[in-house]
Amino acid sequence: MIAIAIDDEPIALDVVKSHASKVPFINLSASFTNAFSAIQYLQANQVDLIFLDIKMPDISGIDFFNSLSHKPMVIFTTAYSEHAITGFELNAVDYLLKPFSLSRFLKACNKALDLYQFRSSTSHAHTPTSIFIKDGYEQVKVNLSDILYIEASGNYTRLVLTSNKTLSTRLPFNDMLNSMPLNSFVRIHRTYAVARDRITKFDKYQVWLGTQPLPVGQTYSQSLQTLIL
Repeated sequence: MIAIAIDDEPIALDVVKSHASKVPFINLSASFTNAFSAIQYLQANQVDLIFLDIKMPDISGIDFFNSLSHKPMVIFTTAYSEHAITGFELNAVDYLLKPFSLSRFLKACNKALDLYQFRSSTSHAHTPTSIFIKDGYEQVKVNLSDILYIEASGNYTRLVLTSNKTLSTRLPFNDMLNSMPLNSFVRIHRTYAVARDRITKFDKYQVWLGTQPLPVGQTYSQSLQTLIL
């Protein structure tokens, strides 16, 4: 994966550069202490991942990321833990609290690799019929027609299959849902999305997949009929 790092503190930037040099699948192609120089670079070069400090002079990392028309994956780095919630609201791959160790950095990079591979597996065909999910050290092929529902479960996303088997992945729930074919899954709750063609009945409180009921979130209840029918 091609990555860049942005941090106004040279010492912090050196830490990212040192850690990245030890991760074989990360190609740190450039680093910047000035966010506006990074904008010019991003306009001329394709980048898969940004290591981005949040608290910088002139423009915050969050404002910088929001300004990008094409948003690569992002791992936020900062010394201030109060920014974590905002970082995850932007669907950040991860959030690194300074000072972070090489092992913690590697964990964040592995999450980015999982997402990168997942997006690659769903981009080869205009309407994909299957995806690859990392299960331990293996990539497992899953037919989309075999998925009953998708569930956000802590730091993981869970796939529940028609065979009653479940798979867990570190991919963010929203990223997985957004990569699915249009209208194939219906969001019914903050933590649930169900396969549209597996729905057997519903009301404003629950959706049934055969005999399996799932709750409908209040936010989604009003528009449920429009979403499903």
